[in-house]
Amino acid sequence: MTCTKGDLIDSIYLENNFSKKVSSKIVESIFDILKDSLASGEDVLVSGFGKFYIQGKRERKGRNPSTGEILILDPRRIVSFRCSDKLRLLLNE
Repeated sequence: MTCTKGDLIDSIYLENNFSKKVSSKIVESIFDILKDSLASGEDVLVSGFGKFYIQGKRERKGRNPSTGEILILDPRRIVSFRCSDKLRLLLNE
């Protein structure tokens, strides 16, 4: 089962007695902070959970699967995640 943004809002609502509106605002604020930090090139470290960081991909050759045409893919940036040791231990218990 996938944990959605709605599930996070519901969990905050139920566990902390906040209204749905406040719970939604909290979740949206957290995601906005994460997005803004990553977009500006900063890493995001959530202690006990993991680290989100930007990784650069070089220009490379690719292929259109439907036509077989060879393409040059532009360089790009992606978000990568490395989990903390605590989370890794929890997952492997």
